[in-house]
Amino acid sequence: MKITLSGNSSRTMDMTSGPIFPNIIRFTLPLILTGTLQLLYNAADIIVVGKFGSDTSLAAVSSTGALINLIVNVFMGLSIGASVLVSQSFGAGKMKDVSDAVHTSVAIALLSGVLVGVFGFFASRGMLELMDSPDDVIDLSALYVKIFFIGTPFNMLYNFGAAILRAVGDTKRPLYFLMFSGVINVVLNLVFVICFNMDVAGVALATIISQAISAVLVVNCLIHTDGAVKLSIKKIRIHWSKLAKIIGVGLPAGIQGSVFSVSNVIIQSSINAFGSAVMGGNGAAASIEGFIYTAMNSVYQAAITFAGQNYGAKKFKRIKTTAFECLGTVIAVGLGLGILAKLFAPQLLSIYTDSESEIAYGIVRMNVICLTYFTCGTMDVMVGMLRGIGRSLIPTIDSILCVCGFRILWIFTYFASFKATGADVSDCLTTLYISYPISWIMATAVHVLCFLIFFAIAKKKAAQDEDLKPASVE
Repeated sequence: MKITLSGNSSRTMDMTSGPIFPNIIRFTLPLILTGTLQLLYNAADIIVVGKFGSDTSLAAVSSTGALINLIVNVFMGLSIGASVLVSQSFGAGKMKDVSDAVHTSVAIALLSGVLVGVFGFFASRGMLELMDSPDDVIDLSALYVKIFFIGTPFNMLYNFGAAILRAVGDTKRPLYFLMFSGVINVVLNLVFVICFNMDVAGVALATIISQAISAVLVVNCLIHTDGAVKLSIKKIRIHWSKLAKIIGVGLPAGIQGSVFSVSNVIIQSSINAFGSAVMGGNGAAASIEGFIYTAMNSVYQAAITFAGQNYGAKKFKRIKTTAFECLGTVIAVGLGLGILAKLFAPQLLSIYTDSESEIAYGIVRMNVICLTYFTCGTMDVMVGMLRGIGRSLIPTIDSILCVCGFRILWIFTYFASFKATGADVSDCLTTLYISYPISWIMATAVHVLCFLIFFAIAKKKAAQDEDLKPASVE
């Protein structure tokens, strides 16, 4: 059945018919550019303070990502639940359900944005202390995080709105909005830091202004869109049945993201113990790797949306094909970009900092991560496939055990004993970073097994439901 929306349906994508791979590429390319622009927010912050800020500004800004994600990810995961619910309802042709899901999602975005913002603002200093942030860095880090959390409502609104548009195949307009706000972010970074000497506060303020602009643009887009995803301000409220479904998929995803962040906070704490030079190099390397990740994450988003629409339409053969083609795509993208990043690591790191020690420590991280990063992509694609068919809790449990649990165990056992031998800092860091690819490979294997099991169960249940349908009367 060909599904269309009233109004300008050319912006949406019916993933339940036609060739899959070309549509995956058509879907992911705008997402890759969108994710790249989002990363440029943080990269611009890091580059500007690294080049023009104080001596510890780079370490202060680059070391806050794990803490911000820890606080934000539970609620940000709900946007995944919103995307799955909209895509499944759209695939099934249930446009009233699509509309209810849209208005519920916007209500959740507003409420969660305020809650997360208030909590993050007041809790950030204490949590940075728990992370053993050095004395010469913590004041600037706390200032950056506090200002960042003031803009959380805008961040939530944009991400929920973009998730709604992606669920019906519209990946271009979120890209256009970020292109505009991204330029604003870079310009304001330079103005606030170079012209007004605002240092860390300047890049944080530039970020939240840019987020506010992107949020206004995406909300305005939904208001003026025809069809099921049209947003009416008067209709914004929580539909409890839709909230339950969004939570069913999104809460496990959010918990997974936050637990991931717990392990990353512990890793960041271990890195902090080596001083600001290691922190700066690690942060710069992580920012570069983020551009690889956003390309792989775009394939993950495609896996969720394609699986969700075809699950709603009960087209299981297309779900299976989607899994194979997304896995092949993410391996090619992750491995190709990883090799390029490793080859040009010194040149890329020099964009962020002029410090030779920070560049050297950044190379240590990239030597381990870049060639193995594609395994993180395969893990995420299988998570996307499971969530697309409505199985969100299973990958969360798998990830908590195989990724987070393993990393924490590694840090407090093998890494701790290796560090106690008095080994060189670079060797200690290499031992720490190796925990990443091992955990990704373990999780991928478990996710593949779980998908095969639950895909077979879903297919069997759909066949049984079809057999129970009454025969049509002519």
